[in-house]
Amino acid sequence: MSVLTSRYVFAISAGLLLALAAAFFHLQAAEAEAADASPIPPAVAVDVAQVHERAISEQREYSGRLEAVNRVDVRPQVSGTIVAVHFDDGALVDEGDVLFTIDPRPYRAAVERAKADLAAAQARVAHTTSELARSKRLLAQNAVARKDFEEKRHAARVAAAQEQGAAAALAAAELDLEHTEILAPVAGRVSRAEVTEGNFIQAGAGSPPLTTLVSVNQLYASFDVDEQSFLNFVLPARLASDTTTLVAMGLANESGFPRAGRLASIDNQLDTASGTIRLRAIFDNRDGKLMPGLYARIRLSGGTQRNAVLVDETAIGIDQDKRFVLVVDENERTAYREVKLGPLQEGMRIVESGLHAGERIVVNGLQRVRPGDAVAAQTVPPSSTTQLAGAKPGAQPPRSTSQNAS
Repeated sequence: MSVLTSRYVFAISAGLLLALAAAFFHLQAAEAEAADASPIPPAVAVDVAQVHERAISEQREYSGRLEAVNRVDVRPQVSGTIVAVHFDDGALVDEGDVLFTIDPRPYRAAVERAKADLAAAQARVAHTTSELARSKRLLAQNAVARKDFEEKRHAARVAAAQEQGAAAALAAAELDLEHTEILAPVAGRVSRAEVTEGNFIQAGAGSPPLTTLVSVNQLYASFDVDEQSFLNFVLPARLASDTTTLVAMGLANESGFPRAGRLASIDNQLDTASGTIRLRAIFDNRDGKLMPGLYARIRLSGGTQRNAVLVDETAIGIDQDKRFVLVVDENERTAYREVKLGPLQEGMRIVESGLHAGERIVVNGLQRVRPGDAVAAQTVPPSSTTQLAGAKPGAQPPRSTSQNAS
């Protein structure tokens, strides 16, 4: 091949390469322009609320059981046959009402016999007293021996002692007769009659109870408090002279804590096995709905107030063992914020750290956005957050939340 031909082929190859390079760069530019012209993802619509701080009293909630202030196992104090039961099962009775009647005839006869013994003892006392007085006069006249006088005085003393014994026996017999009517020791509600008419019962502490009686005007609510809560909340409120501990209660079918009471007692030692201490509050039973054994929700409120940030639980997300909220900044973008939570306060959750008053947080739509996303924020009142549709307490964070937060 000649030199001219070689140069011609080289020139053609170089031109082709230049044309291919130009076409490649033109294609890259076109793709870049197309990418720049692609639509920006729209901002996600979410509801946000401004965080507020307000004064609160410390509160704690516990679970407990109702107990009767007075509970009596009614047992007989004398033996005999039951001749009457004077109450219906589960009835309300007043203090002093007759519950059972034991056959009184043997005890009435014992009373009459004791009265006769007392009368005989009184007659002996009268006789020996008269004899002693006459012996004293004769002794003054040296008309009776000293020995006879001592015998008369001894007989008078024995008669007086026998009179006292007869009087005591009569009092015991009358008490036994009185015990044939078994009375209600306190006002309250009786259980069923465990022993019915015609059955013979034996007196004594080991005898089975005839029925059970519980007071109903007031009831205790007993509950256990853990050691940290006792040291940090209950004990300071108890020791501080300028604070009071308020107690409220709600039954299982009641909303909130509608019943007001007072703290009645704190146990004298901590249970080392469970790490708790037993407390007892007392409540009036004006409506008659309280009954021993019912489940009770207890809320303790300390008198000392402090400022705290409160948020609705719909704004709180769960990230493994962490709790977080999504804060909306001035650029309308979300940011991950880990928070440390405190107890519930009137349906709101106390935020101990991680959030400040004035900041805005997502309260509805938490599951639709991730940290760093642009949002179309609509501000709602904090009090309305619990009514928002689609809000779910404890929403799980979107995927890659932890990586974005880090």
